[in-house]
Amino acid sequence: MVAIVDDGSNPFELGVATELFGLRRPELDRPWYEFALCAAEPSIRMHEGFFTLSGVRGLEAVDEADTVIVPNRPDPESTPDPRVLDAIRRAERRGARLMSFCTGTFTLAAAGVLDGRRAVTHWRWASVFTSRFSEVDLVPDVLFVHDGNVLTAAGSAAALDLGLYVIRQDHGAEVANAVSRRLVFAAHRDGGQRQFIERPVPEIPDASLAPVLAWAQERLDQPLTIGDLATSAAVSPATLHRWFRAELGTTPLAWLTAERVSLACRLIERGEQRLELVARASGLGTASNLRTQIRRRTGLTPTAYRRRFSTLSA
Repeated sequence: MVAIVDDGSNPFELGVATELFGLRRPELDRPWYEFALCAAEPSIRMHEGFFTLSGVRGLEAVDEADTVIVPNRPDPESTPDPRVLDAIRRAERRGARLMSFCTGTFTLAAAGVLDGRRAVTHWRWASVFTSRFSEVDLVPDVLFVHDGNVLTAAGSAAALDLGLYVIRQDHGAEVANAVSRRLVFAAHRDGGQRQFIERPVPEIPDASLAPVLAWAQERLDQPLTIGDLATSAAVSPATLHRWFRAELGTTPLAWLTAERVSLACRLIERGEQRLELVARASGLGTASNLRTQIRRRTGLTPTAYRRRFSTLSA
């Protein structure tokens, strides 16, 4: 895995990539990513000249990487280095996984690898993006998009969401949760959740969902309904629905199902082979529903998921 650094790149997104994929994690007791930084020049000036990065590999490193993180654009209307664009095109032709954070979507689009694909960028630059790259299906107001071998994240903080999603895809939910705990960051925000868009601050702040979320997470093995969650929060189902939309950008049912699937995946990773037991313990009810939900969210059957992510086979 490599991250390309270009003139004017933002340090935050580069730090996210380094933190998630570049640091050794001996507590996980498994092989981690071979991560490197690369650039077209041996010395690269970062955004606003905050510092200069040197000692990185050349762009030939892109030709050896299975995953390539492209540089973001502090000024999205500026033209990326043609050498960087050529390296991205070569990576796309050989089937490498391509990732962008925030305005890095402009870099991917400039390289022509997003034509006909779904993608996302920061909401502030969405209209500029669509006016320049009409061939790209820009998805508004989501955190990240995964389309084939190309993954795009909406903003700087969404880079963490996308990075943890990639770790979850590569190593399973248990490992992704361990990394998120080390980061003191939410373990999983679904890519379809809303970006933050500025709106007036309400006179009375919304009540936090934290207590009802914790209450539900302790009872996932039970047949919880939206009415049960509303009762726990002492509000009507309609109010609860508005809270979820406002704070999490999703519905109570979608959140509850995602939590159940996450628990089921962790149980499978820990070696539980009895699917009926996993289904009951996670509140998914039946082995048939368990198979359907896991396949829908991971693209794998429970058996394939266990084979790939079980800690007992590591």
